[in-house]
Amino acid sequence: MNILQNFARWYFSRRALPFWGILILDSLIVVAAGVLVAVLTEGPMHALLNWKNLAIAMVVYLWCYLTGFRTLHTYSGVIRYSTFVDLQRVAFANIIGMGLCYLVRWGMGLAGYVPTLDYIDLLTMCMLATLMMWFLRVVVKFVYDMGYHSSRAKRVFIYGTRRGGVSLAKSIRSEEMSRYVLAGFVSEDDKYIGRRMMGVRVVKNDLSLVEEMKMRGATVLLVSPIYSEKFREDSALVDKLIEENIHIHMMPKSYEWDGKSDLNFTMLKEVDIEDLLPREKIEIDMDRVGGMLTNKRILITGAAGSIGSEMVRQVAVYHPLELILIDQAETPMHDVRLYMKKHHPNIETHTIVTSISNASRMEEIYKAYRPEYVFHAAAYKHVPMMEDNPSEAVQNNIYGTRVMADLAVKYGTRKFVMVSTDKAVNPTNVMGCSKRICEIYVQSLDKAIKSGKVKGVTQFVTTRFGNVLGSNGSVIPLFREQIRNGGPITVTHPDIIRYFMLIPEACKLVLEAGTMGNGGEIYIFDMGKPVRIADLAKRMIKLSGATNVRVEYTGLRDGEKLFEELLNDTEVTKPTHHPKIKIAAVREYEYADAKREEDELYELSFGYNAMEVVKKMKQIVPEFKSQHSPYEVLD
Repeated sequence: MNILQNFARWYFSRRALPFWGILILDSLIVVAAGVLVAVLTEGPMHALLNWKNLAIAMVVYLWCYLTGFRTLHTYSGVIRYSTFVDLQRVAFANIIGMGLCYLVRWGMGLAGYVPTLDYIDLLTMCMLATLMMWFLRVVVKFVYDMGYHSSRAKRVFIYGTRRGGVSLAKSIRSEEMSRYVLAGFVSEDDKYIGRRMMGVRVVKNDLSLVEEMKMRGATVLLVSPIYSEKFREDSALVDKLIEENIHIHMMPKSYEWDGKSDLNFTMLKEVDIEDLLPREKIEIDMDRVGGMLTNKRILITGAAGSIGSEMVRQVAVYHPLELILIDQAETPMHDVRLYMKKHHPNIETHTIVTSISNASRMEEIYKAYRPEYVFHAAAYKHVPMMEDNPSEAVQNNIYGTRVMADLAVKYGTRKFVMVSTDKAVNPTNVMGCSKRICEIYVQSLDKAIKSGKVKGVTQFVTTRFGNVLGSNGSVIPLFREQIRNGGPITVTHPDIIRYFMLIPEACKLVLEAGTMGNGGEIYIFDMGKPVRIADLAKRMIKLSGATNVRVEYTGLRDGEKLFEELLNDTEVTKPTHHPKIKIAAVREYEYADAKREEDELYELSFGYNAMEVVKKMKQIVPEFKSQHSPYEVLD
């Protein structure tokens, strides 16, 4: 085997054989097949005595075969990457050559000249030449796969034995310059365990997989999308694979495979931590969403943020009539502007740099564009910052939302979708409480419209969800930066847990919620299983390959709690047609009371007395109990 590998390294490290080289080899095979048939049918001595006639016949017959080679381009492929299709092409080219040989021999017979080899001999010659050409290609491919390629490519196991896994295996074997060699399959179906598929063994889906991979020299696991959720849920196996430095490749969660088209290994990427978090695929009725957004005027606030900018990308797909995008962050807003010019130049887009709390500017925008749908994602969201600046939380989050909501009613917006947070449930910090007050206002305004106390047609919808992976200020980008810097990774508490959701799926659910109901609802999203932040940090360290990074616990920050809730203790949920979206049955408020309380809070915020502002917020939201905060004295 070493001799084979050394020869293969020398041979295959050279450039691929040029097309004329393949053509010469195939031509020699045709001549050799013809001579061999003549020797076998006429005898060696007779063939030798008539060598001139045989030579002339071989030249004529070779030209016939060359016509077949030219027609099907059998010489244009790379022999070491030959596939069944290439072998078929060779066979059909030889059949064309044989057919032409028949015509030539028939014509020569009419002219009174009977050439060497009869019709049966020509058929035998064709079959023999085909077998020899096939043999050449199979041997070269075998030597390449077993020698040079095997010594250079990574050995891989494929997790999954159904269609997705088979598609991956086929793509590995057919792809030119493939980086991988198939070493095994992984299956949870006992009927396949121990059997062979595509020449390799199928092993069981448990911790013994790691030892099997090490024994066979495999360093990469390719996970079929069909089995990805099952794989993510087996945290013990995932951790063991990471610990043994086995690279895991999966389809990123932002991608989707329809399960019908062929799966190629190039669709899989080495995993990020987001890809390993247990998440079920979220199905969205995009036809319903498209029907709501197409040819409509749509306004998005916070359009330069992580949620807002993804909303822009998803909404733009449905060809709205106009997009009115608002954010006060100039540079990120410029990036959104460039994105729209590049990817959606036909959509009339207005990128406006301003604050939602600027009432006169917002009035001008509503008056000029009269948006039919508003997606309100703008807010100050960082908990420690808002603990230190409660007046700004009131003036931006609460008053800004009120400005946007009131103008939506005034200018006839059909639907107003507000993005809230799980921190609004039993809030323990200023930021969460500010969002709860926003919820109270828009819900009470919707109720007032329906009861006739306020004139308008706008339907107000609120959406709540938890932390969004990869968003600005989330823990994963922070942890990555800390690992790059050599650590430590800072975690506030060993038992702190959070719900996580990907930005694209969060935005899809917001769009889906926007098509539901008649207004007044607070929709909550199924966030899946909560994740322990300390475990997340440790897994990221293992994935990075770092050995000198430690986790350091810094203590809970002001206003932070160990776990977030999506509902408070007195709330219950009602189902919707979407299994991932439910309606929170919350306490309702009268619009006049909510408006009066907000007026008082807004006036109070300009005194910039943090204690007084937070005291008023606690009066509006009695369940607001501060934690790890100077405002605990107010409880």
